[in-house]
Amino acid sequence: MSVAQPKTTINAVMHSPLRVLDPIITTAHITRNHGYMIYDTLLATDKENKIRPQMVQDWKASDDGRTYTFKLRDGLKWHDGAPVTAEDCVASIKRWATQDKMGQLLTSEMAGMKVVDASTFQISMKEPSDLAVRALAKPSGVAPFMMPKRIADTPPTQAITQYIGSGPFKMVTAEFKPGVQVVYEKNTDYVPRAEPASGLAGGKKVLVDRVKWIATPDAMTSVNALANGEVDYLEQVPFDLEPIVSANKDITIQVLDPQGYQTVMRMNFLHAPFNNKKIRQAAMYAVGQEPVLQAVIGNPKYFKTCAALFGCEGPYASQEGADVTIKANPKKAQELLKEAGYDGTPVVILQPTDTPSVNSQPVVIGQALRAAGFKVEMQAMDWQTVVTRRAVQAPVKEGGWNIFATNNVMAEASDPLRAFGVAANGKGAWFGWPDVPEIERLRVAFSRTPDEAKRKEFAGQIQKLVIDEGVLLPMGQYYVPAAYRKSLSGALESPVPVFWNIQKK
Repeated sequence: MSVAQPKTTINAVMHSPLRVLDPIITTAHITRNHGYMIYDTLLATDKENKIRPQMVQDWKASDDGRTYTFKLRDGLKWHDGAPVTAEDCVASIKRWATQDKMGQLLTSEMAGMKVVDASTFQISMKEPSDLAVRALAKPSGVAPFMMPKRIADTPPTQAITQYIGSGPFKMVTAEFKPGVQVVYEKNTDYVPRAEPASGLAGGKKVLVDRVKWIATPDAMTSVNALANGEVDYLEQVPFDLEPIVSANKDITIQVLDPQGYQTVMRMNFLHAPFNNKKIRQAAMYAVGQEPVLQAVIGNPKYFKTCAALFGCEGPYASQEGADVTIKANPKKAQELLKEAGYDGTPVVILQPTDTPSVNSQPVVIGQALRAAGFKVEMQAMDWQTVVTRRAVQAPVKEGGWNIFATNNVMAEASDPLRAFGVAANGKGAWFGWPDVPEIERLRVAFSRTPDEAKRKEFAGQIQKLVIDEGVLLPMGQYYVPAAYRKSLSGALESPVPVFWNIQKK
């Protein structure tokens, strides 16, 4: 008589509870993390940021560089057992492209997209460009996850209600409690690629039976649960508690995303006072990176100041606008306010109170703006309310806003196409809705040139315009350590926390 083996479960505390399950309608990282559990992508980036095939077996470009043909690999199945088809992928790309800024650019540059046969589809471009490949390998922001056509046909303004992917885990919907827990089980039908796992690419081998994400009431509870073995994995170690975690011999601390994060400030172009360029510039001069990073991180081991909008060490790093972005200049801010005729219109800053990674920035911004002569009104709320409120285009008196702060992983902000915060196509842009046609012209030029030196030049010009117009203020780069018990091994370095390749003994 055989004895059933106990199921191996990784218990994890993520940076935020999971409530929104549709990874195409939000840029929230927790929903993106959920997406990587149950969905797969056509292409992926490896540890070195090279683009690799994932669901596709291979792709090839036509001689004129305008048409790309993608062929799916064998053995792909949806969680309900149906085969993955090219028709599913085309429908998924269409839905994703309505929501993602890089997807929107792809659509505008595309001449057409068609199904060739059950496992093959083509994307044709108006001009020679590798934008289709770069877009389908986009790892974050809104990642292009593949779904069955019947689900992908859901209007992008409406959340999906079925959670069927082809990825390495299945969601156990019966055990989902919004904001409390979500459970995933190994997808036994998943066929990993043969290559070793690297970043988000390669073989996604699941080596445990289940993964359970558990919400905890506060950071100290999470750390204590990790210390006593109630949980195995903590996605983000609170910086102030890092010394406690480091002292525990049963726990490994590791920065699993070496590219790190960027924290940014966003202003609303639609309403006063930031519909005035000089007043936007005054706000940019008012805020310095060091006070923000000290408040959010504290430990200089984990942060750095730099002017670069697309990553301090990235291929498109630039010093454009450094005089505005790195150090606060309240005197210059005051001069600009005077020139602009600022009339004391209050600046409403959205202040989340429940998420440590984003609750300090608004306080520092508020203090800096007051010192420069702005009238400031802080409005406290939870992060989920910020996420909802920042989408409101109405004036402040009708539920709108003037400033919010958030964080990007550098993998979603490492060039002018991935960085959704630099898109400046008015009402089609990210929350804040900047309208700067020259930025859009340069983004298209960047997408069309294969010349890396020219791309770097375009990226520098875009950064200069972004800072000059007040589109987005980079407030520094930082790195977040994860912690896990030494009973786990195989955690991958990746811009997204992933649970394949991890063993638990």
